Amino acid sequence: MTTWLNMSLQDGASPIMEQLVFFHDHVLMIMLMITTTVSYMMITLIRNKQTSRFMLEGQMIETTWTIAPAIILVFIAMPSLRLLYLMDEVHNPALTLKAVGHQWYWSYEYSDFTKLEFDSYMIPQEEQQESTFRLLDTDNRIVLPMNSPIRLIVTAADVLHSWTIPSLGVKTDATPGRLNQTSFSINRPGILYGQCSEICGANHSFMPITIESVPAKHFINWASKMSE
Repeated sequence: MTTWLNMSLQDGASPIMEQLVFFHDHVLMIMLMITTTVSYMMITLIRNKQTSRFMLEGQMIETTWTIAPAIILVFIAMPSLRLLYLMDEVHNPALTLKAVGHQWYWSYEYSDFTKLEFDSYMIPQEEQQESTFRLLDTDNRIVLPMNSPIRLIVTAADVLHSWTIPSLGVKTDATPGRLNQTSFSINRPGILYGQCSEICGANHSFMPITIESVPAKHFINWASKMSE
């Protein structure tokens, strides 16, 4: 999760988020080069009063500053389109999780199991312990196996919600009467935090999402106990 005064993105916990961070840095470097070049040219024009009768028309310079931005846009568009394709790709899932947004909590169903479903509420402040995070921890965590393709189906029972985990690069709208689908894979163990990022009502900021990423063996043992 993010920390106090952290100006950068969260550490990626999925391959997609790692690629998003790389793309973010890639675009920032291009912006830095453009800003440096334009700033240098503006400062040079201000400090030097250059006049030339031959600069009234310049076919070559006009051609250059028309083609150069197009080339720069290609270098931005190609990795962006690649990422969009990867984010929409749904591989053969090892597990399907259904998330239903309510006012103001989440309920989850593991579609591959018969009796594995629960509601997830934020832990009230008076019941919190020193090891829990305020406004982020829930009474029932989502337990998911790491290094496994997971299909997520999101919907809502009342108003618009948004199921968001920043460190996974996942943000999917929960719309009443509609199923939205996405997929992700967690590449490290740990606890991941997120929140509803849609203004869905007075208590929309109290809809935290907590994922516990564990090895596949631990997940099978947990699922067996929960299904009993």
